[in-house]
Amino acid sequence: MLHLVLLQLATTVIASAIAGLIGGMPALFSALLGGLCCVVPNGLFALRLFANAQKGNANPMSFFIGEFIKIALTLALLGAIAWLYRDLNWLALIAGFVVALKSYIILLFRH
Repeated sequence: MLHLVLLQLATTVIASAIAGLIGGMPALFSALLGGLCCVVPNGLFALRLFANAQKGNANPMSFFIGEFIKIALTLALLGAIAWLYRDLNWLALIAGFVVALKSYIILLFRH
């Protein structure tokens, strides 16, 4: 699970650099923030699953509660960024989010 979160972080940084080259600093920060809206909740979810598994406390209900918290945190972060960041580049934000969200596809082609 940690590999996926680190891969999401790496693809977020790469997408942010590309967005920065194309659209300047506001696009770079927008893509970075969009990717982090996916990476941070996924990292916390992975940490929660790992902690529950270590305690021997893993069950389907804790998975669904964690998934609900992950989705709610993702939406809250996206809303906070839209509300607080004045130079927001929406295309870069959505691109960074989608790249981080779909980065697991890279792992499919690794083997």
